[in-house]
Amino acid sequence: MNLPYKEGTVFLVPLRTGGYGRGVVARCSSKGKIVFGYFFGPRLMGIEECHFDDLSPEETVLRLRFGDLGLIDGEWPIVGLIPNWKRSHWPMPDFIRVEDRIGDERKYLVRYSDSDPSIRLFETPQIENSDFQLDVLSGYGLVEIKLTKLLGG
Repeated sequence: MNLPYKEGTVFLVPLRTGGYGRGVVARCSSKGKIVFGYFFGPRLMGIEECHFDDLSPEETVLRLRFGDLGLIDGEWPIVGLIPNWKRSHWPMPDFIRVEDRIGDERKYLVRYSDSDPSIRLFETPQIENSDFQLDVLSGYGLVEIKLTKLLGG
């Protein structure tokens, strides 16, 4: 199956209250299904407002692994590729998984493959607190809800 996206693809995410947020595919496998991406504001009212020159990993409002159904079905419009894409500038971060048992919370550092965000390479107990993103896989609808809340919806 030929995927309609690849690393460096810029796309729009419809917000639940109108307008769009922007996303960048930072990691994907050739098989698709699970993607890692960076998401950005501000809220845009249409595709014609979408520019790439202000997209930078440091300016992201959300980073996560997500299902690609919105991209496959065309519900998330693909608007182009970041010129001179350099994957090293858009790293795949480590994540934290929290296991909460009654009276006992344990945290684990989780690392995924740099070439396929669906492959977990390892996890190890994490003793100290950290600012890592939570290890979750979001469906495209949940990404829309999260981004809507972050961009003032």
